[in-house]
Amino acid sequence: MKRSSTSGTTAHGGTVPADGGAEDAPQPEPVDLLEAYRTELTGYCYRMLGSAFEAEDAVQETMVRAWRSYDRFEGRSSLRSWLYRIATHVCLDLLKGSQRRARPMDLASPSGVDTPIGTGLPEATWIGPVPDQRVLASAGDPAETAVARESVRLAFVSALQRLAPRQRAVLILREVLSWPAREVAELLDSSVASVNSALQRARATLAAAGDTAADSAPQPLDDAQQALLRRYVDAFERFDMEALTALLHEDCTLSMPPYALWLRGREDLVKWLLGPGCGCAGSRLVPVAANGRAAFGQYRADGTPWAIQVIETADGRIGALQCFLDTERLFPLFGLPARYGGPPPA
Repeated sequence: MKRSSTSGTTAHGGTVPADGGAEDAPQPEPVDLLEAYRTELTGYCYRMLGSAFEAEDAVQETMVRAWRSYDRFEGRSSLRSWLYRIATHVCLDLLKGSQRRARPMDLASPSGVDTPIGTGLPEATWIGPVPDQRVLASAGDPAETAVARESVRLAFVSALQRLAPRQRAVLILREVLSWPAREVAELLDSSVASVNSALQRARATLAAAGDTAADSAPQPLDDAQQALLRRYVDAFERFDMEALTALLHEDCTLSMPPYALWLRGREDLVKWLLGPGCGCAGSRLVPVAANGRAAFGQYRADGTPWAIQVIETADGRIGALQCFLDTERLFPLFGLPARYGGPPPA
């Protein structure tokens, strides 16, 4: 690995003793240095692309390009900045000519209970869920962790897709990751003035969309929310509509990609569960974590996978049930078995 021109500094930001003794110490392998950034790069690419699968492909391509070019990395920037530069260009290439991903509520007004569910739309239409462990560091500053959790919320990731790709990169790097404007300008081969202008336009677009999650107050999963989720699981598994109704926010929403149909209001939601959604009776819910929120793998009564549910809370109640039905790909992504085998160990 090459050294930077600064005495005593390695190309990846580490330091060596003045007597050069570190030359005799074992140096980290390049692959280990690169892999240390996989989780945060996946989070960045997920915010850019709106798909866990595309994000993982983008990060893998970033790692391949970095590995092939590593012997030419001269340390003029940090290894982290260099990797983000590669990842950004990979994402911008993937976004050329592609349609923006969205949630069902971004595309149409709420449906009625009797509306036919219709035909599922292609996977590329939708913002998809992502396991927390793929995009959020397991340890770190609590305040930074809280911001990171908010910035992978499905609503915020969907709002990001409204931005032009370069604006999207600027907003994520500046507002979510707190990069200085100068570093973002260097990464994008742009100017500080251009970066600041792009950031202002991006903020205005998000404000018009009604979502500024980068400034939102974090919502920790406190004891009250934990109790709410336990009551939700109990009511849902018993298919007790009276108990479930008491837990739902008045404006609770239900969405089910790949279908465009979505519902608003607890009355319609309960009617749907008792009608077209009656196959959910007898379901079992296995806890997972997705998009900085509580989530569940839902299995039907016969033990077959049915959905990944991502739960939003609002004012002490369940505010949104976001159900993703592509179980063939999503259950392996979340480490869930192909059939229900009982509750996980306590």
